[in-house]
Amino acid sequence: MDALPPLIWLQAFEAAARTLSFTAAGRELGVTQAAISQRIRLLEDRLGQKLFVRHPRSLTLTPAGQAWLPSIHDAFARLTEGTQEVFGGTPSRAVTLRTTPVIQQSWLAPRLLDFHRAHPEVAVRLVSAIWPDDFGPQGADLEIRYGLGDWADMQAVSLGDESLLPACAPSLATMLHEPADLAGRTLLHAVGFAVGWTTWLERAGVAGLEQECPALTCDNQVMTLTLASRGGGVALTHRRLLEGRDDLVAPFSLAVPSEEAFWLVRPARHGAHPDVMLLWEWLQPTGPWPPSGGERA
Repeated sequence: MDALPPLIWLQAFEAAARTLSFTAAGRELGVTQAAISQRIRLLEDRLGQKLFVRHPRSLTLTPAGQAWLPSIHDAFARLTEGTQEVFGGTPSRAVTLRTTPVIQQSWLAPRLLDFHRAHPEVAVRLVSAIWPDDFGPQGADLEIRYGLGDWADMQAVSLGDESLLPACAPSLATMLHEPADLAGRTLLHAVGFAVGWTTWLERAGVAGLEQECPALTCDNQVMTLTLASRGGGVALTHRRLLEGRDDLVAPFSLAVPSEEAFWLVRPARHGAHPDVMLLWEWLQPTGPWPPSGGERA
């Protein structure tokens, strides 16, 4: 890479060679004609050969410039293709929404599909986050966070009261008639939540039962729900995350309320882009999206 000239010199050469005009190249790159001329001169000095023949009112490429130009075109084309493959062809004004993977896969997915069908002109970019430190005002227009809703300098709208209850595969649920039947069953724990298995078992009247149960602990609910759906145990999960799933059922009706909840959040600043506000309104509980069963989460 040290042997390559600076990229801005290569851009100047490509634009000037394509337009055969330093003035036109300057307009295209947002610089003056003199800046293009200087970059071309520096490039020629680096290469040790002239690339252009300067005529009084026009330019032509030298044989060296003509021979080199296809390689430059190919290099910029490969840069463009590689960038699109890795980062996608997302328009520069996409609405960036950041939230946890489990919300993306369950609660958000059907709502986002309906939003896309209603507003295909709005580009949306999803960013995943797991831990509280993954969230923040930088790099996201909207977020769905879990907590108490007391974040500084942020506007937060509650997505509804939250409660947690056990969930497992339908085949396992047929063997669970009362909380005491959890004895000996694998309990799947997701860390980072105020309400856990200990709290639920106490409310169910079988305090300490977790001591009789094998345990698997994960750092996210995606994994606990995946394990539960495969018959790997019983997960404690948020009721809303069971929406629309037929691979998981709640064997018991008892749900423990949580002070923490999911919140739709955006920076508390004025002048948000109309596309941002469109998605903001859509995802709120009073928005136009109709959840399955006709009831709002």
